[in-house]
Amino acid sequence: MFNKETEYAIRGLVYIQLQNFDGRRPGISEIAEQIDAPVFYTAKILQRMVRMGFVESQKGKGGGFYFDSHKPDLPLKQLIVATEGDKLFRGCGFGLNRCDEDNPCPLHEKYAPVRNALNELVIEKSVQNLARNTLKTDELFAPRLR
Repeated sequence: MFNKETEYAIRGLVYIQLQNFDGRRPGISEIAEQIDAPVFYTAKILQRMVRMGFVESQKGKGGGFYFDSHKPDLPLKQLIVATEGDKLFRGCGFGLNRCDEDNPCPLHEKYAPVRNALNELVIEKSVQNLARNTLKTDELFAPRLR
């Protein structure tokens, strides 16, 4: 559903938050291994996330990636729009430039409710919320940590 950059960004940031809950700041190699992503691609994505202000990084001993606890939670929609734009939330399922209630495409009747539901879902959820929910389950990344 999302492009690879978005998938890796979401998984990477959720993993960082999980580690931050334990007082740890993971590095690139660890994050890439845990989210099953290429190291260099993970580094590129996380550098972009730092430049956008979504996550912080610190070099050297005790360094790694972390969320600033004084910032509000990062909405999933904001992350998705930053990595792939907002076409997913406003675009036509058929790929037409002009598609709306007055000028519907062949998929409009079925696609519009799905698009709207996805929009609502990602507005409600944040990276931190996903991490907290992961703690309540079988721990998404636990098999690789053991």
